[in-house]
This record gives sequence, C-alpha cells and structure tokens, in this order.
Amino acid sequence: MDKKPNSKTKSAEKPAIRRCSVGGQAVMEGVMMKSDVGIAMAVRRPDGKIVKSYEKFISKAQKGTFWGLPVVRGVVAFVESLKTGLNTTSKSAELLGEGFEEEPSRFEKWLAEKLHVDIMSVVMGVAMVLGVALAVGLFMFLPQFIASLIFGKAASSAEDVNYVWRSLLEGGLRLAIYIGYLFLVSTIKDIRRVFMYHGAEHKTIACYEAGVDELTPENAMKYTRLHPRCGTNYLFLVMAISIIVLTLVDIVMHSLGFPGANLGKAAAFIIRFGVRLLFLPIIAGISYEVLRGAAKHDNLLTKIVRAPGMALQLITTREPELDMLEVAIYSFYLAMGEKNPLEEKKRMEEEAAKAQAEAEAKKQEPVEVPMPDEPERAVIE
Repeated sequence: MDKKPNSKTKSAEKPAIRRCSVGGQAVMEGVMMKSDVGIAMAVRRPDGKIVKSYEKFISKAQKGTFWGLPVVRGVVAFVESLKTGLNTTSKSAELLGEGFEEEPSRFEKWLAEKLHVDIMSVVMGVAMVLGVALAVGLFMFLPQFIASLIFGKAASSAEDVNYVWRSLLEGGLRLAIYIGYLFLVSTIKDIRRVFMYHGAEHKTIACYEAGVDELTPENAMKYTRLHPRCGTNYLFLVMAISIIVLTLVDIVMHSLGFPGANLGKAAAFIIRFGVRLLFLPIIAGISYEVLRGAAKHDNLLTKIVRAPGMALQLITTREPELDMLEVAIYSFYLAMGEKNPLEEKKRMEEEAAKAQAEAEAKKQEPVEVPMPDEPERAVIE
C-alpha cells in the first residue's frame, strides 16, 4: 500500500520564497534599485545602450542603534527616501545625457568660493525643501483649511464642538487629494511611461523572490506588477493612519482645553497646524512598521491592510515592455552585488558577432594571385 505524502514532504517540494530587502523607484527611462549596501541605477539611452551607476549607501537605521528602533527607523527611512528620490531623478537625467553642462555664473562661483559648498548640492537641498513644503501644503494645510471653511474657525478648543468630525473630514480630504493626484498625473504621457518602469521594477523583484524561474525579462513578465512593499502602499498608510492619530490628538487637546479661549481664531488654526506637523514623523514611523508587518506576513488581516494600497498600484504601475524589464534586471543585479547573467550573455553574443564579422570580412578580401613570368623578348637593335 502506497504511503500518502505527509505535510513535511509537500512543504519540502514547494519552492521557498526568497525575501529580499531591495526596493526601487522608476526614473526617466530606467529603474533605481536600493539594497542594504548600495544604490544602483540602470537607464536605457536613445541609442538602445544600457548605462549603469552604483554608489555605496548604508542607512543610519542600523539594528542595535537608536536610529534602528521601531518607529524611529521609519522616520529615518522616510527622510532618506526623500533625499534618494531627488538624487536619482537628477542622476537619471545625467545618465540619459540630458544633464546641463553650463558654465557657472559669476554669482554661483562667488557663492561656491565664499560658502565653500557645491552649488548643485545647494540646488538639490532647495528642491527638497520646496518638495516637502508642497506636499505639506497639499496634504496637511489644504485639508485643514477646507475643514475650517465648512465647520468654521473655532477660537478655542472649548468652542470647537465638532472637533471629531473636523478631524475625520480632514483625513478624508487627505485621502481624496492623494487619490485624485495619482489619477491626475497618470494622464500625463511621460508619467505613464515612468509607471511602466515602475511595473518592471515590481515584476523583477517578484520574479526573484518567487525563486522558481530564472530572472529574465520573459520570466519576469509572468509575475504581478503589484508589490506589498511599494511606496504607493506606504503613502496610503500614512494618509489612513493620520486619520486615527490626529483624531486622537484632537480628542486629547479638547480634553485639555488647548488652545485656550484667550487666543484668536487665526492663532488657534496655526497651533492646530503646528501640532499636526509635529506628529507627522510619528505617523510616518508607525506607517513604516505597519507596511513592514503587512509585507512580511500573509494572513487575512495583512491582506485587508494591503488591499487599498495594492489597488492604487493599478494606477501607479503599468504593464512594462521586455526591454524595460531588461533595464530593471540590470539595476537589480547591480544593487544585489551579484553577477548579471543577461549582461554576460549579451557580452558573449557581441564577441561572437564581432568574431563572425571579422571572419566574413576576411573572406571578402581580394586574394592576390601571382602573375606568371613573361618570356623575355629579343631586343632588336
């Protein structure tokens, strides 16, 4: 009588999922991949050539340190991702050959000489500050302003009888603005192409983590373009968790009678806005931990937590082309510090094609045939 295979045998036959910490970002005509030890980028130029860059990078959020503590590491990751995002955008333009090689102006030279700083670093810093300011204005200030128009500006916490509904409305507006923003940018042609590279990034990581197929563009194409660790999921969680946290904050502020009745309506509005900014890093840190937990485990609760963000990825990712997946794979292997079989195969094919071309050229070269000696003619004097 044949023995039935037990659960241990079945689990042994099932391929293990290879979890990796690599995350990425789509850039202009390419993909950035970030591992625990470095940041890699691969971009396809108009001539079809794939160019790469790599720089070592180790996060400050190391295990065993203060910056590596739960919630704190989420704040660190949020700040580092902002900086990395800006740097990769400008770097991808350089790799594409679209960088500006203009001569620095006299003012720029004077600043560099007097302040002893790199002008491009200053420009990137200003761009980062402006980007954060725009995000804060769009997702924090605007919802609070609209809610104040609907419920009225309360001069004090005691007068704000609708404080819970006000908080819930602000949170709902943040979510609506975020989703509306995603829909709006997805209508831009160039952004849709970036979203295709975003899909290529996810499919590459999914194919590697599955541990079943060799990581090739054809195999990666079979996998999903939705990934639980995507930044789209993270930002949705930030918006959703902010509703819970800031509503609790408003309840505590109301119970303490803060802001007081001696303050004006404008001052009360500014104080509420300032408190929201103070709690933003905490919200970012909590959202990071929720994202990690939901991506690491696969049960009913984590599926529910992931579901809205995964649905939004249907907007922020699109089905890529094979050549886009090739670029993403180049970036992935470079970030992992592993040998790229695709690159090795292409190198061998190029060498074989070169050798064949040289052989064909030799065949077509004219062969010099020696002429027979002519008979000596008699000289007639």
